[in-house]
Amino acid sequence: MRFHLQTLLVITLLLLTSLTTLQAQEGTYSKPSWYFGAAVGSNFNFYRGSTQMLNESFTPPATFHNGYGAGLYVAPAIEYYKPNTRLGFMFQAGYDSRRGHFNEVRTDCNCQANLDTKLSYITIEPSVRFAPFRNSFFLYAGPRFAFNQNKSFVYDQQVNWDAPNQVKPDDVKGDFSNVNNTVISMQIGLGYDIPLNDTTSKTQFVLSPFASYHPYFGQNPRDTETWTVATLRAGVVLKFGQGHLIDAPVEGEVQFSVVPPGNVASVKTVREVFPLRNYVFFNENDTSIPNRYVLLKKNQVADFKEDQIQFNTPRTTSGRSERQMLVYYNVLNILGDRMVKNPSTTITLVGSSDAGSQDGLAMAQNIKTYLVSVFGISATRIAIEGREKPEVPSIKTGGTNDLDLLKAGNRRVSIESNSPVLLMEFQSGKEAPLKPVEIITADNTSTDVVFNVAGAKDTFSSWNVELKDKNGKTQKYGPYTEEKVSISRKTIMGNQSEGDYKVTLNGTTKSGKAVTKESTIHLAPYVAPQVQESLRFSVIYEYNESKSIAIYEKYLTEIVAPKIPMNGTVIITGHTDIIGETDYNKTLSIARANDVKGILEKSLAASGRNDVTFKVAGDGEDESLAPFDNRYPEERFYNRTVVIDIMR
Repeated sequence: MRFHLQTLLVITLLLLTSLTTLQAQEGTYSKPSWYFGAAVGSNFNFYRGSTQMLNESFTPPATFHNGYGAGLYVAPAIEYYKPNTRLGFMFQAGYDSRRGHFNEVRTDCNCQANLDTKLSYITIEPSVRFAPFRNSFFLYAGPRFAFNQNKSFVYDQQVNWDAPNQVKPDDVKGDFSNVNNTVISMQIGLGYDIPLNDTTSKTQFVLSPFASYHPYFGQNPRDTETWTVATLRAGVVLKFGQGHLIDAPVEGEVQFSVVPPGNVASVKTVREVFPLRNYVFFNENDTSIPNRYVLLKKNQVADFKEDQIQFNTPRTTSGRSERQMLVYYNVLNILGDRMVKNPSTTITLVGSSDAGSQDGLAMAQNIKTYLVSVFGISATRIAIEGREKPEVPSIKTGGTNDLDLLKAGNRRVSIESNSPVLLMEFQSGKEAPLKPVEIITADNTSTDVVFNVAGAKDTFSSWNVELKDKNGKTQKYGPYTEEKVSISRKTIMGNQSEGDYKVTLNGTTKSGKAVTKESTIHLAPYVAPQVQESLRFSVIYEYNESKSIAIYEKYLTEIVAPKIPMNGTVIITGHTDIIGETDYNKTLSIARANDVKGILEKSLAASGRNDVTFKVAGDGEDESLAPFDNRYPEERFYNRTVVIDIMR
C-alpha cells in the first residue's frame, strides 16, 4: 500500500509542477472536452473456487480454496465528454495486478501450507461514461481485455510442530500452467470530478476519485480447475485538458450605458379580489405540512399583515401565477390571523387520505398544532377529523382518466367553519371558501436614471459618474463598486426644466489605471400618469362542474354586478386544469364562462340595465393561457376557474 501511495504522490507532484509552469493567456476559457492523465489505485482481489495442480511438475498435497490480496493498478487515461452533457467515453490501458494469498490449508502431515500468487496483466479498458445529473458525479461501464504478464507462485509448507525433528521443505517457486493468456471480462464503476483550478486557465486539471467492481464473470485465470477472481478497485485519476478562449478581458474594458426614465401617459392598476380556497394539500406518504406553504415562527406573528402579503413576493417571482399563489400559500397564516382577531370563531379541520382516516387525522393534527403553537389559538376552538375521502372528492364515480392527478387532489385537509367572518360573502357550508384577499397590482414605472457598468466588479476597484447640464453645472455621484446603480431623476434635475446631460464615467482599475467613458442623456421632469383601474373577480369550481356552484350566484349578483360601471366592459374567461380531454376541457371552460355571464346579465337586467358589453372566452386547459401552473393539486384547483375582468 505504501508503494501505491508513493506512486500516486510522484505522479501528482509531476503534473502539478507542469501546471505551475504552463503559461496561459489571461481570460475565461471553456471547460475541456478531451482529458489526458494517469490513473493509480489498488486492486482488492477476492479468490473463489479451488486449485491444486499448480503445474505439470508440482501438485501440493492439499487443495487451496478462497483467498484475497491487493495489487497495484496504474494506467494512462484518456477521457472525452463535452461540458454539461451526460454521455462520454473513457479509455485506460496499463499495469493490472491480481496478486493475492490463498487461505492457509493443512496437509496430510498436519503441516501448514500457504500459496501466494503473483498474477499480473496488461489491461485495456474502454468504458462508456454517464453523468446522470449533469454534474461532477459520473458512472462508467465497459469491457476489460487483459493480457497475462506474470503467472508465478510461491508454495510454502511448514513442519508439524508435534514432530520437532522434521526439516522444513524448501519453498516451491514456479509458474502456473494452463494460464489463460487473454482474459475478457467487464467492469462497472463510479467517480467524481474535482477541479483543481478554475476556467481562467487554459489548461485545467481535475482529480477524480473512483471505485469500480470487476465481477467473477470471465475472470478465470486458468483453463483448468475452478479458480476465479473478483476485484474491487479504488483509486484516483489525475487528468488535464485545454479549453478554448471565451473572453479575453482587456484591463479597464467595461460596457457603460445610461438608461433615462421616460414618462408614460397611463398606467394600469388591477384590484383583484382573490378567492382563498379552504384546502391545504399534502404530499404523498407524508403527513407534515408541505414546505411550499409559508409557515411563520412565533416571533413573526405580530408583524404578519394579510393585506401586505403581495409585497413580500421574492424579486425573482413574476407573473400572476407566482404572486397569487404566494397569497394562497399563506392560507394558514391568514386563517390564524383572522382567528386571533375574531376570538369567537371556531373551525373544523378534516383530513382526507386514501391511506386511511388515521393518516388524514395526523394531517389535520399537524395544522392544528401549528395554529395553536404559533398563533396561540386555544385548542378548544379547533376540532379535527380524519376521513378516507373528502365529502366533495375529486374522483367521480366511474371516472378512469388521470387517476393519479385526481387522487392527489383528494389528499388534503379541508378548513370548515360556521363563522361568517372567516368565509366568503354569502357562502356557508363545509366546502365554503375562506374570505377572499384583495390584491392590488400596478404597472411598474421607474423614475430613476440607471447607470450600467458591465464588468465593473472584475475590473474596477471603484467608479463614479459626473453629470454636466447645459449650464455647465456638474454633479458627482459615487464612488461605487457594483455594476448597476440607480439615481432618482428628481435628485439629478432638482427644479430644472428638461434638457441634455453629459455623463462621464471615471473608473480606477484594480491595478490603479484610470479609465474614462462618456455618454449623453436627455431628462424631462416627471409627469404623473393617468391611472386606469380595473377590477378582477374569480369563481372557482370543483372538479368537472360546469354549472356555477349555487352559493356563488348570490355573490355574483350582490357583490360583483354592482361593481360594473355604466357602459362598462366585462371580460369573462373560463379555464380548466389539465385533467381530461383537451376538446372536452375547451367546451367546459366556455360553459363555465357563459354560466357566469348569464348570472351577471340577469342581475343587471333586474336593475333595468343593458348597457354593459360582455366578452366571453374559454381557454380550456391551454397552459400558455392558464392563470396558474399544473404541478400541484392547489394549482389545478385554481385553474378550474372563471376570471371576471371589469374594465372602467
